[in-house]
Amino acid sequence: MTNDKPTILVVDDDKNTRDGLERALRRRYDVVLAEHGERALAILAAQHVDIILSDVRMPGMDGLTLLQRALAHRPNVICILLTAYGNVEVAVEAMKRGAYDFLTKPVNLDHLDLLLKRALRSRDVESENVNLHEQLDDKYGLERIIGTSPAMGQLFDTIRQAAPTQATVLVQGESGTGKELVAHAVHRLSTRVRGPFIPVHCAALSMNLLESELFGHEKGAFTGAMSRRKGRFELADGGTLFLDEISEIDAAIQVKLLRVLEERKFERVGGDETIETDIRLITATNKDLKTLVKEGKFREDLFFRLDVVNITLPPLRERTGDVPMLCNHFLQEFSEANNRDISGITPDAITTLSSYAWPGNVRELRNTIEKMVVLSRGDRLTARDIPANIREAVKAAGPSVVLPSGDTMHGGDSLAATEHRMIMATLQKLNGNRTKAAEELGISRRTLHRKLKQYEEESAGSPG
Repeated sequence: MTNDKPTILVVDDDKNTRDGLERALRRRYDVVLAEHGERALAILAAQHVDIILSDVRMPGMDGLTLLQRALAHRPNVICILLTAYGNVEVAVEAMKRGAYDFLTKPVNLDHLDLLLKRALRSRDVESENVNLHEQLDDKYGLERIIGTSPAMGQLFDTIRQAAPTQATVLVQGESGTGKELVAHAVHRLSTRVRGPFIPVHCAALSMNLLESELFGHEKGAFTGAMSRRKGRFELADGGTLFLDEISEIDAAIQVKLLRVLEERKFERVGGDETIETDIRLITATNKDLKTLVKEGKFREDLFFRLDVVNITLPPLRERTGDVPMLCNHFLQEFSEANNRDISGITPDAITTLSSYAWPGNVRELRNTIEKMVVLSRGDRLTARDIPANIREAVKAAGPSVVLPSGDTMHGGDSLAATEHRMIMATLQKLNGNRTKAAEELGISRRTLHRKLKQYEEESAGSPG
């Protein structure tokens, strides 16, 4: 039987009110007390809190300001405000700022008890719905990994082959290549799809915080640990745990991680209870782990445990033939998101975008198309809509861009010649399918027909 209780943070400048609420609530809840808003925010930053129960009128920071600042840092925390000066205006303002409900003093404890139960039940249902949508959402399947190049075809085959197994997966690739999308796809196609997918971005946390985040901690394990907290290994039980930027973890955590992989057991920080976990581990890195092993910065035995199935994502500059398809995909996404009626991308814009080296990979291309969609004044994206730094980089680089067919486009070609070569190369790649070619080029089918007719007329009119 679990001893975990929801944690309530009671904030009130009146000591009698704080102590009275603690006595009333401590049987069912872990109660933490704060005498003012600043102290409450400090507690909120140091530990998990389920519910904030706060007075409205306090010296310094009032309850409405505390509510707003708390929700900015912890959007899922439940906030209930208390006041002896209840009126409709304050209640309406509290609800506008995100309060779950509003009670007047003196507090009716039976009413408070029912309100707390309802609030927690409502949050749990919402959390389950969000988790369900995440598991079923198509954006986590292979359909969000865009590309028809040979390298991407090989990637899809590896994902399909590895996903149904229980093997640990190591995803490698430069920043922005889509490593987390691959992890989601492996989970979605696995037998664990009904279990949770729990991501941890290792580089975003200090080593002390990362240890607590992964393995959880017991109450009193360190300063600020005012209640027990489950770690990600516990939360991912029955599902998939994704550790991004695995190269950033220090030696001590590498040892603990190795033990979990070997024994499927661990202890929370500050605890002696051994907990078993059933997880599928996927890790990702933008660094070469073999090199780090040689340099003594990463354990060799852990590397071998992680590198059972290796999936390496190619940088975008090595699959420029996928750029037109990616551009069209992002164009549709951001046109809908921003309510813009943009029908396509001109071939000269595709040529420029395909010529760029994309150091930030697919992420940079996605952000670029979003910017172009938002700032464009026409119904099609053109080369003029491409950010100046990209146009200047392409101009400085000079000739050569790989076409979808693998052909090369030369910087000295005229715009018309470049457009002609790109259209014909795309048609050749797609076995003459004009509908698919128009989609990949980001132009309408009517425009494609007009261009092809123009080429036929020019060919017929040229001297034999």
